[in-house]
Amino acid sequence: MSEKVHEYKYVFKFKDGQEKTFLVKLDAETLDLIRENPEPPPSWCELEQFKCPHCPLDTSLHQYCPVALTLFDLVPHFQDLYSYEEANVIVHAPQRGYFKKTSLQSSVSSLLGIYMSSSGCPYLKKLRPMLHFHLPFASLDETEVRAFSIFLLAQFVKWKQGGEPDWNLNNLAKIYDDIGKLNRSVSKKIQTLETKDTSINSLVVLNTFADHVGFTLDEQDLEELEFFVKEFM
Repeated sequence: MSEKVHEYKYVFKFKDGQEKTFLVKLDAETLDLIRENPEPPPSWCELEQFKCPHCPLDTSLHQYCPVALTLFDLVPHFQDLYSYEEANVIVHAPQRGYFKKTSLQSSVSSLLGIYMSSSGCPYLKKLRPMLHFHLPFASLDETEVRAFSIFLLAQFVKWKQGGEPDWNLNNLAKIYDDIGKLNRSVSKKIQTLETKDTSINSLVVLNTFADHVGFTLDEQDLEELEFFVKEFM
């Protein structure tokens, strides 16, 4: 594998013998998704049609919605499958491999997380630091700790470099509020794109993660987080 490219390979093995493989390539420097789909995007991918209500992109400069383009690459492969169907999922990451027998909504949400964060969407781009340490099948607790840890690490580096850190995580709350709005908007739009519910429910899972982080920030409920770090306190 080239040092200039990070690759994640997701292999879905179904009980009927069917397999689906997705090779996700990211530019190692920018973490931009390297799209290799030769098919021309359909009209529903156009920014004018797929744009979220709070989208900052200018339709005169961007023909397509970045998120819609990634969904175009992924959704057709799962549009005839139910979210509760199980598969053996193997993930080959740059540093190690992962395996889990789990529902499609759980495994596809993990794959969607890579696609969407690397898509070029201005809101989801804020999650790119987590792509350096992508964790397939992450739980709510794991996602929350990773989000807080990486954001606070950024504030520490900023402080050490003479900047003004956001120790109260106000910007993180705004980031996850925007992402929650985006996930809800995209979920509504893709309802017309598939006959079953895998992709929709996978987005619901992602939005649950965003809401969980946002709730902790809004309520300042630190008791659960304190449990994970009590030895440092």
